[in-house]
Amino acid sequence: MSDKNYFVHESSYVDENVEIGSGTKIWHFSHIQSGTKIGNNCSIGQNVNVANNVVIGNGVKVQNNVSVYEGVTLEDYVFCGPSMVFTNILNPRSEFPQRGSSFYKKTIVRRGATLGANSTIVCGNSIGKSAFVGAGAVVTKDVPDYAMVLGNPARVTGFMCVCGKKLDLSIEEDTSEKTACVKCGRLYEKRGLKVRENTEV
Repeated sequence: MSDKNYFVHESSYVDENVEIGSGTKIWHFSHIQSGTKIGNNCSIGQNVNVANNVVIGNGVKVQNNVSVYEGVTLEDYVFCGPSMVFTNILNPRSEFPQRGSSFYKKTIVRRGATLGANSTIVCGNSIGKSAFVGAGAVVTKDVPDYAMVLGNPARVTGFMCVCGKKLDLSIEEDTSEKTACVKCGRLYEKRGLKVRENTEV
């Protein structure tokens, strides 16, 4: 693959019918399965499996020992920490296998979200834009944009700026607040547990 504008380590396998963007690097002992689309400037770590028909955006980092199963979509600039887990079937049984896309629940991880090391994302849920799932958290329902979630089951414990700094916003559901990130100055508005970027505070 020396004529390609991406890098695949010699110990890794890339199946037929895979699209890989410019500047992407796929490291040791990984497997990219058929039908997968990977964007530009991604980093796929050691011992990663990307299953059939997965879509990965630009600038995504998938750390070591992660399996991205069919039904998962990672938008631009998502970070998947070491050994975090996706699922794609809610009620798996070894004796009664459920294979094929008709059985798989979809999981969407929105732009800029972080999934911490050893976290688990139960299938059928969405992770919001720039959300932050803490290490070891178990996500069993949708995570709002910019929310920081911790624990098992994961719960909202705060909100994060795009740049990764915790925002000075409460987690009270009956309040409306505005704030600016102390690190980068971006402006945010919160209503209930919904946070959005704003142009003025």
